[in-house]
Amino acid sequence: MKIRVNASRNLATFMALTGLFMANLLSAQASEPPVKQEGQANLASRREVPSPIYGVTIDAIDSLPSIVESLTKLSRRPTTRIVFDEYVPASDYLAATKSIYNVSYVMGEILDSFYVKKYTLTAFKKRVADYLKTLAPYVDLWEVANEVNGEWLGKTTTVVPKMTAAYDAVKAINGKTVLTLYYNKDCWSNSKNEMFTWATANVPSRMKLGLDYVLVSYYEDDCNGYQPDWPVEFAKLAKLFPNSKIGFGEVGTSNSSLKASYINRYYNTKINLPTYVGGYFWWYYKQDMVPYTKPLWTTLNNAIAASERTEQD
Repeated sequence: MKIRVNASRNLATFMALTGLFMANLLSAQASEPPVKQEGQANLASRREVPSPIYGVTIDAIDSLPSIVESLTKLSRRPTTRIVFDEYVPASDYLAATKSIYNVSYVMGEILDSFYVKKYTLTAFKKRVADYLKTLAPYVDLWEVANEVNGEWLGKTTTVVPKMTAAYDAVKAINGKTVLTLYYNKDCWSNSKNEMFTWATANVPSRMKLGLDYVLVSYYEDDCNGYQPDWPVEFAKLAKLFPNSKIGFGEVGTSNSSLKASYINRYYNTKINLPTYVGGYFWWYYKQDMVPYTKPLWTTLNNAIAASERTEQD
């Protein structure tokens, strides 16, 4: 099970830290497309995220200089999921998102699955509008629903309208959409929430055909250490979402003794499907790999390098 860590809300400290390294950061990344100005805030990022994707997750933005340095030093430009905390305005994430955008591709998680049930549909739509208006130029991929079939999100009749509202809003600005499903074979309380059963019944046709990415969140800790036959499972996913790129949307473990083996295993998982893009998005990147001097940063970097060599063979 993933563990949430709320971001620091001390903006004065955060902005001061940001100012110390912004100039050097921007000059170091001069080869990247220029960041759009605020006047273009309604336009989605137009960068293409190359495959394979080597994703990591940042669930808090304190220690931002160390986060950015850690991302910069990876051997392959990563894609960073930024978890936007509940009840926090998008403006609180603007400086951090810009900074990460300059050293990484960015996937913005509109709302973590744990907090979906705490929002009314009206409040959720306002949140989506705020984040798209403020951050669209600096977010390459928008996660419109996170672990959407999880049994903790609330009634399906309230979850689906939020999912579709976010999808439609991102599509309206020509943004790239991501749906993250929760893999739960034999780990559900109600069989209707099994990943494929739920997606078949509740993801509307326009999303089944129109989603840019469909990713799978899986925590072995939640399913008694079960290791699925991923080629079989992803083949089923590709059939259900024929026009979407597919991959892992979250992986991780809270067991310190298993972290290195999980990182190596998942980031080197190869699926022989044309739409498979990797992903992975290790949930504990900030805790485990910031600063970059932590041993697990080296483990991840070596795993990415090994995966790259395999891709080139």
